[in-house]
Amino acid sequence: MRPVCAIGDTMINDAIFSSARTDWGTPKKLFDELDNEFHFTLDPCANEQNHKCAKYFTESDNGLLQDWGHETVFCNPPYGRQIEHWVAKCYEHAGIAVMLIPARTDTKWFHDYIYKKDRVEVRFIRGRLKFGGAKNSAPFPSMVVIFVDASGKVF
Repeated sequence: MRPVCAIGDTMINDAIFSSARTDWGTPKKLFDELDNEFHFTLDPCANEQNHKCAKYFTESDNGLLQDWGHETVFCNPPYGRQIEHWVAKCYEHAGIAVMLIPARTDTKWFHDYIYKKDRVEVRFIRGRLKFGGAKNSAPFPSMVVIFVDASGKVF
């Protein structure tokens, strides 16, 4: 069993602060609400079982290396150390990209690609999400980040 750390009188499992799990499935209700607004055409971080769009890339396809064209992208990336690369790809994308990611406002990638950037909207999610297949809510807050295309076009 992994050790716990004490914060004040509260004991918190240190798994909360790790990248042990990276494949958090998107809650259906949240995806459906966003899809109704943006009409997604590409899911670049998917597998055969959890893809949200007819067009998708799997881990073996490596969505980071693929051309996303002018697709309207829904991106719930792996929540590990590579998340910065996914955020950068969405930031540089020529079309609209919507990300579901941990609300880690203290990170370099948040400040480099999201915070106070033109063409970026942040929607913090109230409470903690319960991701697909999980027994409990996520041990971290989440946010939806919307990167609009150069024309500023949003649905």
